[in-house]
Amino acid sequence: MSESYEVVVPAPVMPGLRVAVLGAGKMGGILLQAFLKNNLLATEQIFATVQHAERAQALSAQFGVEVTTDNLAAAQQADVILLGVKPTQVPALIEEIRPALTPKKTVLSFAASVKTRSIEDGAGCELAVIRAMPNTPAMLAAGITALCCGRFVSAEQMAMAQKIFQTVGRTVVVDEKHMDAVTGLSGSGPAFLYIIIEALAEAGVNVGLPRDVATLLAAQTTLGSARMVLETGYHPALLKDAVTTPAGCTVDGILELEEGGLRVTLIKAVKRATQRAKELANG
Repeated sequence: MSESYEVVVPAPVMPGLRVAVLGAGKMGGILLQAFLKNNLLATEQIFATVQHAERAQALSAQFGVEVTTDNLAAAQQADVILLGVKPTQVPALIEEIRPALTPKKTVLSFAASVKTRSIEDGAGCELAVIRAMPNTPAMLAAGITALCCGRFVSAEQMAMAQKIFQTVGRTVVVDEKHMDAVTGLSGSGPAFLYIIIEALAEAGVNVGLPRDVATLLAAQTTLGSARMVLETGYHPALLKDAVTTPAGCTVDGILELEEGGLRVTLIKAVKRATQRAKELANG
């Protein structure tokens, strides 16, 4: 006689909380997957929307959650509403879901450069609005998300937002005045770092390494160096000095970097990206 075993499904980390992801595109889809993978929410606690019915059916089948094209219906069912649409689409979306917005709900927007005040004003009530700036390494749960709060957000709501975004990496809370700088640094930063990794790999090829080996060496070295900064807590300059032995190879390379202006160029890149974020925020 064979024994039967009951499969015990663990309770979700945030039971009872209903979450709607309006615009389950790139980042919205990443978050959906993270919620389920980390058992943050059960499938019946999640609602999502996309623009096209065919895409809605495909996502619903993939994740086992309710996915539709009806933003208002999803917002009405949710306690927390995540805005995953493009920045230019936010005003129209807020107008569309306005009947569902009350002071008891929380809106969490990760539309770049859209200020909390503009969402509050569009809602027409004392709505709790939290603005988030995640980055693309969230796809591997290695992202960093900066969060800032609007005028009506409680400490409990901010803690909830942190828990939501910790499913895709680390979080940091900043004042809203710093969000454009966050966009320029960690939002755009992955693209800058990919260029550095690409350049290091090209250099490896130039000095005789096979391309796949050079790319692996460059990428893993970047990953390991970042972990050294995060896990030791040492200033990057101290870690740099630990590699730089007197009259050695590294110091010659560093002199080339300084002569080429890499440090200044990276600073300028972040400043320019930040300035562009400010321009977008001001319409």
